[in-house]
Amino acid sequence: MSERSPGAPWLDEAAASLTAAHAAGRTPHAVLIQAPQGTGGGSLAIWAAQLVLCTARPAGPPPSSRGGPCGVCPGCRRAAEGGHPDLLIARPIEDSQQIRIEQIRELCAELALTSHQGGYRVAIIDPADTLNRFAANALLKTLEEPGLRTLLVLVASQPSRLPATLTSRCQRIRVRPPRRAESLAWLERERGPGDWDAVLDVIGEAPMAAAALDPEAVGRLRAETCQTLEQIRSGTADPVPTAERWSRSELALRLTCLENWLTECIRRGLAAPRQASELRANAHPAPADSVMNTQALFRALDGARGLKAALTAPINRSLALESLLRSLRE
Repeated sequence: MSERSPGAPWLDEAAASLTAAHAAGRTPHAVLIQAPQGTGGGSLAIWAAQLVLCTARPAGPPPSSRGGPCGVCPGCRRAAEGGHPDLLIARPIEDSQQIRIEQIRELCAELALTSHQGGYRVAIIDPADTLNRFAANALLKTLEEPGLRTLLVLVASQPSRLPATLTSRCQRIRVRPPRRAESLAWLERERGPGDWDAVLDVIGEAPMAAAALDPEAVGRLRAETCQTLEQIRSGTADPVPTAERWSRSELALRLTCLENWLTECIRRGLAAPRQASELRANAHPAPADSVMNTQALFRALDGARGLKAALTAPINRSLALESLLRSLRE
């Protein structure tokens, strides 16, 4: 029977590490998958669950010749669908941006029960860096005293946000960032032709996040956003209606475009020759694109990133965005 890989070349090295440990009978009780956002850390976690829940091979210590999960047996299929009775998954609930203590207590209680099918019990926490302090503490006892044939898989893009008491008890598996050619080939295979290069220019090397987007729509939004930003900076567009309109439509993606636009402005400013040889106050007024305005651009970039990080909080998005856009004109 053919064996299934995680499906993306940048995940293969991490998958091979898990496969080798399982084949040698050294499957860890806890794994921390460290993966940049949009590169498939969650997919690798499901693949790891399939690795120990696959029913295509005999139960017991796996022979050294055994590779990855088959991907087609009932155990693999049910794990992929999230419906396996021995697979538990904890994610932020609805609009919450945290995994709460009640979720972890319930998960740990379920994990302590006997396996339904006589094999492994698997729990996936994704993203683990959204565990609040109380939830992380509730998970610690299970990590310290794991049950027999138990696998805990934590997925995090920012593992530094996790307590050291958790990370020190996990085997860390790092997912390397994909190369652009790998991302493009994967997107072409999974989604078909499209200007995926332009999409990745906007959102960064996050092919699995790009796969959820329409490349034509992203291209139009990027062009419209950058044009409006230039108009705001030149004083020919009003920040107030712009902020109101943007706050209701694809704000996170527009803020990413804003970050990229500011970064390019900073790059041009740093590359430009200095406009003044004297640095006394008001001796030489700075042109709009002068390197002397770079500090203001950095402040605006910090503001864009801060607003993007705060989108999940109960804030007045339109007002916050209006203030940010006004700073571009100033």
